[in-house]
Amino acid sequence: MLIAEDLVLLVFDDETGKPVSGASNLEYALAGALLIELATHGRVDVTDESAKKPGRLTVGDTSPLGHPVLDDALAKLSTMDGKKPKDAISPLSGDNLSGRLLEALAERGVLRKEKGKVLGLFPTTSWPAEDSRHEEQVRAGLHRVLVDGGKPTEREGALISLLAAIDLAEKTIEGPDPKLVKSRAKEIAEGNWASEAMRKAVEEVTAAVMVAIMVPTVIMTTNT
Repeated sequence: MLIAEDLVLLVFDDETGKPVSGASNLEYALAGALLIELATHGRVDVTDESAKKPGRLTVGDTSPLGHPVLDDALAKLSTMDGKKPKDAISPLSGDNLSGRLLEALAERGVLRKEKGKVLGLFPTTSWPAEDSRHEEQVRAGLHRVLVDGGKPTEREGALISLLAAIDLAEKTIEGPDPKLVKSRAKEIAEGNWASEAMRKAVEEVTAAVMVAIMVPTVIMTTNT
């Protein structure tokens, strides 16, 4: 299961098949999740402070990994060597990224694709859970970290960092104190929970996601 697929499962309600409120920036987070996934496979890296141009993407092996969405992202990134991570978020988030991930999950029997109409006129699609076993394991792991105070694995840390970047941690992981969950997610996002290489990649990518979120907001504010 991709990190991006885990993120989709966390954000979409199991019963209604619709995203939780406030998930308007999900596409950017999913793009960031693909970048992090490719970094874990050693296909993409971010230059460190010792490089002539730190904080730049370097793309190595571009051979397919076997997942259409991930391979499409890698193909796009192959033309972005030397770019900043923020420059990759928008291209990777396009082409109905969440829809492609949802379709892939439905094809594997994890979700169920249901078509309907609003007011009997407007077509709509929902994605309720069909087999929630994997999602339950993911949620249990994040609950252990965000509510019980456990140490995250690298994958859990990446997921939490992305949820924190789009301000959805407390809306997807239930706890007795939502503010504490939000605070803990921010702490994890800023913490030293991963190897140096992984931490660097996650920090750069989550920062890029936040830049992508902020730019449209600034433009709208300026034009009003």
